[in-house]
Amino acid sequence: MGVDDAPPLTGLRVVDLSTWIAGAYCTKLLADGGAEIIKVESPDGDPLRRWSASGVEIAPGADGALFNFLGASKRSVVIDGGNEDDAAALHELLVTADVVVWSPGSPLAAHPTLAPREIRRAHPHLTVTTITPFGLEGAWRDKPATEFTLQAWSGGIIRLARGRPDRPPTYVGGQPGEWLAGAFAAIGTLASRRRDRGGELVDVSMLESLAMGLTYYPVTFHDQLGRPIREDRFVPTPGVAAARDGMVGLGTGTGQQWLDFCVLVGHPEWMEDRSYLVERTSLAPQIDAWVAEHTVEEVLDLASDFRLPNAPIANGADVARIDHLRARDAFVRNPRDGVTNPRPPFRFETVPVRPPEPAPGLGDLSIDDALPRESTGRSGRTAARRPLPFEGLRVLDMTAYWAGPLTGHLLALLGAEVIHLESARRPDGARLVGGVPQSEDRHLERGPIFAALNTNKKSLAIDLSSEPGVDLVRRFISTCDVVVENYTPRVLDQLGLDHQTLRAGHPALITVRMPGFGLDGPWRDKAAFAFVIEDASGFTWLSGHADVPPIEPYSIGDPNAGIHALVGLQLALEHRDRTGEGGLVESAMIDAALNVTAEQVIEHSAYGALLARDGNRGPCAAPQNLYQVLGPDEYGRDDCWVAIAVATDEQWAALGRALGDPPWTADPALATAAGRRLAHDEIDEMLQEWCRDRSADEVVDRLWDAGVPVGKVIQPHRQPELAPFRSRGFFEGVDHPVTGRARHATLPIAFSRRPDRWHRRHAPLLGEHTAELLGELGLTPTEIDALSASGAIGDQLVPADG
Repeated sequence: MGVDDAPPLTGLRVVDLSTWIAGAYCTKLLADGGAEIIKVESPDGDPLRRWSASGVEIAPGADGALFNFLGASKRSVVIDGGNEDDAAALHELLVTADVVVWSPGSPLAAHPTLAPREIRRAHPHLTVTTITPFGLEGAWRDKPATEFTLQAWSGGIIRLARGRPDRPPTYVGGQPGEWLAGAFAAIGTLASRRRDRGGELVDVSMLESLAMGLTYYPVTFHDQLGRPIREDRFVPTPGVAAARDGMVGLGTGTGQQWLDFCVLVGHPEWMEDRSYLVERTSLAPQIDAWVAEHTVEEVLDLASDFRLPNAPIANGADVARIDHLRARDAFVRNPRDGVTNPRPPFRFETVPVRPPEPAPGLGDLSIDDALPRESTGRSGRTAARRPLPFEGLRVLDMTAYWAGPLTGHLLALLGAEVIHLESARRPDGARLVGGVPQSEDRHLERGPIFAALNTNKKSLAIDLSSEPGVDLVRRFISTCDVVVENYTPRVLDQLGLDHQTLRAGHPALITVRMPGFGLDGPWRDKAAFAFVIEDASGFTWLSGHADVPPIEPYSIGDPNAGIHALVGLQLALEHRDRTGEGGLVESAMIDAALNVTAEQVIEHSAYGALLARDGNRGPCAAPQNLYQVLGPDEYGRDDCWVAIAVATDEQWAALGRALGDPPWTADPALATAAGRRLAHDEIDEMLQEWCRDRSADEVVDRLWDAGVPVGKVIQPHRQPELAPFRSRGFFEGVDHPVTGRARHATLPIAFSRRPDRWHRRHAPLLGEHTAELLGELGLTPTEIDALSASGAIGDQLVPADG
């Protein structure tokens, strides 16, 4: 295989010392890129081999279908941590490796010579990537936690206040924190390898990953505007509703879309009441009645005719049958068990991707065979010495709102020169999120979401509706290494800025396209807000109470797409470093979402099991639920909650001791998870009674001291008050010339060689760097003034019809 034909990570050797989903997903993404993954397991194997979210018992000698998906293209070596000869052999293997991925919770991880810092001390050439609940070091590093309790601590259970006000809030089902942390671990690993050949500790926090993926920059929002995004839980209207033959999701992301929706459902009189632009919950019964008269297909077709956001509420049983996803071959058969799996979350024009190979049986490779006989096995790649991984990379960021700007923002934080393209006629819509009145001075510079997503970037304001503007952008792209865009697919083609045209004169150019539903298929031009992607991929199906329609997370669909697009770009950069060849990266939002919700389609395909939402209960712990504690909350309401999750029988015994050993906890029928699931209602009643007269802090202290996972359900803007965020420096203060100082999230990755600050500059003012950047193209001040006078460039808001 020649260099041009080899997957981009060919020669990268990764030793996987992790257990469970996050580490497995990180190494799966690396394996898809061609890395050699050697999974090191204890004699009992990774618990993921025996896992089924639906509770199906895996036959002896077989492996679970989720393991077979995540383990594709890897090899397995068995090491007995209690055997010193085995431990010594493992260290011989580490000498030949480039990367170690590590997580706690296994006998091997507990071995004193296999602690991350010990690995780094013994093998300083290694990049050691760790994935832990609160971070490897710092506050709370030894506190027990589960995905569920971490969602509580992150603010992700409150999110954007979605949920019925008369019911407890609910978490996002499907363990999204595991998948998000795994994707961030892949980003951190590849970013570290770009700096130079020296090793590094890459410390990923699942808590911070959830804060990035489930909350919408609540701290910056609150600091700038003095209020949360919303105080009271509510059910979006329109939202999820039951049609004659299934459920659909409808939305109105703009005022114009609401007006169009009124016409769609036959109530034009609603257009006259401007209060409905803000609050329309009272209309839900009439909207639900209209939806109920139609089939899912009829509702989707009608909504699409009006260009309104819409999608079916997909689940594991039907998502692989959606016509659009079938047309795009979004799913493939697993090479080991034939189960339906999603394809990798990105598609490439020029980058070879390894086809999935069967997941390994336990110990399919001996330690002797894992040791190379003629060379060290290390990749030997020579990376330039860079203080930050993407230093020297110029990126044109042609994106708006959340998903695309996040990709550019992560690049900017990690050292790239990122130029954000917008125009005075069509500014980035994120500038308008937050409800800042247009009458307020410089209102376009006051949007907290734009401020949070665009630090370290420059602003280039060019009007793409003018021919001179398009020509300027074409010329500017010739100076860039990467273009990232998230327009609907037809836009760049119509402008003559499609990838093939641009690359004809710039063969090293990498274009990352981030369409909602992909560049082809029946839904290619469908509007793709975060909630639409959540509806179509299964996120929504698993979130909410079982006896009412589900609740859209209204969060993860966007950042998940932005995170995965960066992984795809990193693989394309690796390919370009090897070959000099650029190319197209298609990173559709739906493909990223289908990978993170993969467990639903896998469980149904493998076992005929339909995973379903169940409020705050879940498959990983029993009991698992929210319990109300003493109020009031900060808004004076009796609405305070703690999350408790008992993941092991040992934790159940510890819970009993923490509660003072009441007789009901000693019932032998509750000694196993199966017994506790059967008695979940009764356990909930007892725990609720115990919690109700105690404060959240008292419950947390009592249970943590006993070793039981517990979390306080916090308002998202309270994140900086938590010790882990403080000790890891997750938030940094940034001064803005219009809005003053606010705290900004950084990265859920702590690099051992981190800069003094991640945020080096506030988000740019509209068009702030236009003259500077056009001057670099050779334009004179006179020419720039003429372009400004013509409206081709500018920094003042222009009405759309102006």
